[in-house]
Parts: sequence; structure tokens; C-alpha cells
Amino acid sequence: MKSAAQNNLPGTPKSGGNLSGLTSQVQRMPRVRNVGGASVPRSSSSSSRRGPSHIQLPFVAVTFAMTVDGKVTTKNYSAVDFTSREDKAHLIRQRALGDAVLVGHGTMENDNVRLGIPQEALRQERIARGQAPYPLRVIVSNKGLINPRLKIFETDFAPIIIFSTTRMPRPTREQLREKATLYLSQARRVDLRWMLQELRYDYKVKHVACEGGPALFRSLLEQGLVDQLNLTIAPFLFGGKNAPTLTGTDMDFLPRSVRCSLKEMRVVGDECFLRYRVRKKR
Repeated sequence: MKSAAQNNLPGTPKSGGNLSGLTSQVQRMPRVRNVGGASVPRSSSSSSRRGPSHIQLPFVAVTFAMTVDGKVTTKNYSAVDFTSREDKAHLIRQRALGDAVLVGHGTMENDNVRLGIPQEALRQERIARGQAPYPLRVIVSNKGLINPRLKIFETDFAPIIIFSTTRMPRPTREQLREKATLYLSQARRVDLRWMLQELRYDYKVKHVACEGGPALFRSLLEQGLVDQLNLTIAPFLFGGKNAPTLTGTDMDFLPRSVRCSLKEMRVVGDECFLRYRVRKKR
């Protein structure tokens, strides 16, 4: 969950091509994939042979900014500009590292961003690493109530993939299927481990840059799917028991405590930038 100024970061206009082979792969795929169960891969021979102990998942790095009292936004989830220009550039740098950028539906609706890489230098660095100029754009939504008029659907510089369920209204499916590839599960909720597995094996995604929101972060934590947390602490206090923290507004404890190891800390002005490695349960 980021600030209002971030929401206005310049996007990239539609272009006629210049995408990697991954783009053409997505375009050749069926625009809607109905999945029998969120935890059951589709019927590919390679997927069916993978046992739970042999599943390879992408590295998941989550980036957040929060106030000194741990709030990531207000109780209304409105966009609040409480971080510096350096933090906004930091978010884009983290996004540029990913093969895919992942956001929850709520964050996408509130921030209404295009999820691009505005800086040409960062795009050239991606190309030099063997990546496409832009990361895949991935939205996850359990109910599928996604507004087809969001800014992300106005651009085609990178493929858009939506993981949702058959709860998505049919009119919404019809509007989105021409703008994105849909993975629809018959389960009530998207199985996030299965989603990451699909990204790894269908799209060769090795690094996922997740930008929230808090509910998605909590769900990823609960399933032991987060590898790294990039956290900016901004010099403000919001207060309010209903304003979400990193893990949302759920009053319950996590199923188990999550231990983090601090790997890097730097101070720029009044902000502190932290990088934690999240320890996985054994």
C-alpha cells in the first residue's frame, strides 16, 4: 500500500510490441483457464508429476511503507502521501527486479496504478539481465470484482494475469478476457502456493515483487511464502485501531510467529529503509 504520489507515477503508453518471447507465449494461451480446484494444477504432464516436496516456487519479495506506529494507510484505505520521493523510487527499483509484480485486488482498486517501469535506465538493466523490459503484471482477487476501467487495462506494455475464482461475475469475465489471461478456480479462495507454482512453471517467473496490500501479505505469510520484506519507516504517526498495519486489520494473531533477520538498513533523511530476510518454517 503506497502513497498518492506513487499512484501518479508516469505510465508507459501503448506500444506496438518490443516485448520478449514471453508476451507472445501469453497471447497464444487461452484467455480464460478454469481450474477444478485452487490447489490442483491444470492438466499438464509436468505439473501432474510434481509432488509437494518437489515444488519450486519463485522468490517473493514484499515492499511496504509504514508510519512509525505501524500503519500502512488510513482506516478507509485511502491513498495517503506520507513517504518521500526516495521511497517512491525505492518501490520502482524493487519492482524492476521482479519477473512479475503482484498486487491484491484491493490495492489495485485503491491505488489504480499501471505497474510500469518509468525509468528507461531500469528497463535497460532488466534487458541486460535477460528479463523483459517490464515485469508481468499479476492481480489476485478471490471474488473477482475487478473494475475493467482501471488504468492498468489501458496499457499493453506487459501481459496482465489475473488469478481469481469462478465467483467472478460473468460480465466481468467477458470484459477482462480481452485484456488479461484469467486463471479461475472453483474454490472460494485463490490458493496462493498454487498461483506461485503456476507463475514459476508457466511463465518461468523466479522473482516476484509483491506490492501488497496487507491482506495479501498476511495470507502469504500464513502459508510461508514470503522470502524478503522491504520496509520503509516514515516519520509520521496515524493512530487509529481500525487503520491497517502490515498484516491488515485482523485482530487475530498469525498462526505462528514469523522470525525475520535484518540484512540491510539505511537512513535517508527522516526515513529508514530496512531489508529483512523472512525465515521459513522447517
